[in-house]
Amino acid sequence: MSVSERVSNRVSRMKRGVPFSINGFYTLGNHTSVQKAMSRLAKVNIIERVSKGFYVRPKQLASIPSVKTTASAEQVAEVWAKEYGYKLVSQGQEAAYRLGLQTQAPIKVILWSNGPSREFRVGNEVVQVRHITEKKLRWAGKPEGTLLRGLVVTPPESIEFPSILSAIKRLSLSKEEALSALHKLSEASVLHGWRNKLQQFERQLAL
Repeated sequence: MSVSERVSNRVSRMKRGVPFSINGFYTLGNHTSVQKAMSRLAKVNIIERVSKGFYVRPKQLASIPSVKTTASAEQVAEVWAKEYGYKLVSQGQEAAYRLGLQTQAPIKVILWSNGPSREFRVGNEVVQVRHITEKKLRWAGKPEGTLLRGLVVTPPESIEFPSILSAIKRLSLSKEEALSALHKLSEASVLHGWRNKLQQFERQLAL
């Protein structure tokens, strides 16, 4: 079986609408042959190149079968981060907005990462990935991580106890979970300016 056939067979098993990296195909042949096979599949619209080194099998829109969709720029960024083992989280302003700590939604989609800064474009969508200190990436995927990133971009003097209670509610934390999160955050060096206030919130919540 030729490299082109092997690539085509594997592509046919990729889930539609989910981006994938070309790197996973280099086990099927040399780089040049694999790249040529991908290029041929893209020319006949079997796949679509959504970013450098990333492709997707177009997916039909359920409501309008004649319209095909690809992947979002954020999905491509997530696949890129997973492939290289990078952490990837929403930026602090996005976390603060979702938690109700700030009222203005971010205009741009910006993600924080311990990987290199780069930009992903898919159609008119643009996602910026910004390299940032590991201290601001702690507890990725956990409620205390979302709180940390929301607080790190918010002045302590602008937040009072009711706002923290509202943020805790949005995160669906129990009282015990919230107390644990506040304690962890009060000890985080990146939130040094928040320490006294977080300890105060912890005492109020414990009553």
